[in-house]
Amino acid sequence: MKSNYDVIVIGGGPAGLASGISSKENGADTLIIEREAKLGGILKQCIHDGFGLTRYGQRLTGPEYAYKDIEKVEELNIDLALSTFVLDIKKKDNQYTLILSNCEGIHYVSSKAIVLAMGCRERTAKQVFIHGDRPSGIFTAGTAQYLVNIMGKMPAKKCVILGSGDIGLIMARRLTLEGAEVLGVYEAKNKPSGLNRNIAQCLNDFNIPLYLSKTVTRTFGKDRLEKVEIMDVDEKMQPIEGSEQIIECDTLILSVGLIPENEISEKLNIKLSNKTKGAYVDNNLQSLTDGVFASGNCLSVNDLVDYVSENGFIAGKAASEYVKNNKTRDLVEVKNSKGILTCVPQYLDLNSNLSKVNFYLRSDNNYKDAKIIVKENERVLFERLYKTINQTETQKIILDLSDIKHGIEVDII
Repeated sequence: MKSNYDVIVIGGGPAGLASGISSKENGADTLIIEREAKLGGILKQCIHDGFGLTRYGQRLTGPEYAYKDIEKVEELNIDLALSTFVLDIKKKDNQYTLILSNCEGIHYVSSKAIVLAMGCRERTAKQVFIHGDRPSGIFTAGTAQYLVNIMGKMPAKKCVILGSGDIGLIMARRLTLEGAEVLGVYEAKNKPSGLNRNIAQCLNDFNIPLYLSKTVTRTFGKDRLEKVEIMDVDEKMQPIEGSEQIIECDTLILSVGLIPENEISEKLNIKLSNKTKGAYVDNNLQSLTDGVFASGNCLSVNDLVDYVSENGFIAGKAASEYVKNNKTRDLVEVKNSKGILTCVPQYLDLNSNLSKVNFYLRSDNNYKDAKIIVKENERVLFERLYKTINQTETQKIILDLSDIKHGIEVDII
């Protein structure tokens, strides 16, 4: 590990791997920093298949998908700092200096551009306001997955799963296959949060019940979890008095949402979106702070790893070009007022190449026979009718915006 690089990528998961590969292939001297001992991020423990359908046209397990990029990193001889933590990051005179810590001590490295690829973390029981005792037997879905798939430990015999996110659905199937009894998946919303294919393959195929508009409100147990309290919730997801139900179980698994990891972004005072919880970015995935790019789940939580890798490649290439050119940006806004929950990017740089701009959209509800419309003032740039638009699935559109002069608006109507 040298003291100076063109581009430093923070995170060695799918977004960080793609960013590092793209940066290096475009001529930038690149360093990838990863806090774990091995590259691959969450993919290392995702032994189910279904990854890579968009990118490779085949069904890969998580480790298989990650290995393809890890091989490329090794082939390109990209510098790595594994088991390494970023303690601090500062900017001075268009140069970023990072203070790193690992088993060899404290290190200082600097670069002209940074790619943030830290991924996301799971919400815990405290973050969803579950009251009661704090015995053993309460896990996030990712932790339960790590215990089963990596450690070879069985965390449950009789369990309740709160939240119908994809990891929770996959763990319902995984635990069932390993011999546990999954009493049910409970979801506070009135519709599932996971992909339809996971509802079918992980619950319906194994006769695991899904209960909507219900949540866990209390846990009971001295040393090990003994039972949980379930309550119905209203349209505002508030518990309804008198609907209490006690279920005996030894394990509660939480799949209640993901939060982008942005502590490092906050150290740089990067402006974050209230909707995505990640950085505001332009079409090159450069944040509003010059020289700092964001990719993957720390930018916006994705349902497909293929999209994570894709915007990693965009960010890595753009970071390398920034180092070479350092052009002044002319930013215009991407607005959305109807039907859109999140939209990435939120800005367009008129001084960059806009002939192929990837947009990643999530709707604020489920829609049938709805249109995605993109306009510059009253000029329609894109219009497409969709039979269904599900809020659990990212909609990707690619647009040629090379002739725009103002901001645009993206809506679902």
